[in-house]
Amino acid sequence: MTDRVRLGSVTLRLRDEGTGPVALLLHGFPTSHELWDGVFPHLVAAGYRAVAPDLLGYGRSDAPADGLDMASQAALMVDLLDTLGIPRAALIAHDVGTAAAQILAAREPTRIRGLVLIDGVCGDRWAMDAVRSIQSWDPANAARLAPVLSRTLREPGLNAEALRSMLDHYKGLEGGLRLIRAARALDPEQTVGVAEQVRAAGIASLVLWGDADRYLDAREVGAPLAHLLGAELRLLSGGHFLPLAAPADVAQAVTAFFNSLPE
Repeated sequence: MTDRVRLGSVTLRLRDEGTGPVALLLHGFPTSHELWDGVFPHLVAAGYRAVAPDLLGYGRSDAPADGLDMASQAALMVDLLDTLGIPRAALIAHDVGTAAAQILAAREPTRIRGLVLIDGVCGDRWAMDAVRSIQSWDPANAARLAPVLSRTLREPGLNAEALRSMLDHYKGLEGGLRLIRAARALDPEQTVGVAEQVRAAGIASLVLWGDADRYLDAREVGAPLAHLLGAELRLLSGGHFLPLAAPADVAQAVTAFFNSLPE
């Protein structure tokens, strides 16, 4: 079920389905909660309540002028858990959503049952070269941004329709402006030293990576991230957008990991 939740002065759109232990799923840039559409049915069937918001400034959530950085998103996720009456959640995140996830886990370790990071960031390695052109995009031409992205983000094995569905949120002038604001809010300094804090807090973690990720290389980013977290790095067949390309494989790895943890 897709719903809208008011958190202070902003409103987030989210998908919330199932019953049982909660799995909170965070997307990255430039996607939305639809990134998890193929993963949702598997989590629900495995006995989880899956909650996936559009981060602030993304998808159909509000897009204010500020508060779009990942540290602010992490704080907003605490508000979301409180509003939904969720004391503790398993946390799953992709791309720069893993920055918000790491910050959230480091700040609120008692709220996090376990952490799965998928094709994410490590320290200040955020693959910023891939978003420089969006950060510098002329706002007057923002309407041209989504069509360009729909071509450049294509990958072998990636469901083109699913990708197009997510990027539809960013069509037109206002949609393009949302992407530009979100890109300009990305700050790699926010996760320097954070993975070490997550490990020190004793949070069980798993790192999943597409073996053909062309933005964040498994050896250069995934392996160091897993090392800092004291986690296993598991490679799956696919590119950067692994939850779209291999949702069943992602869901199986995620549920097996969380089911192995103590209550």
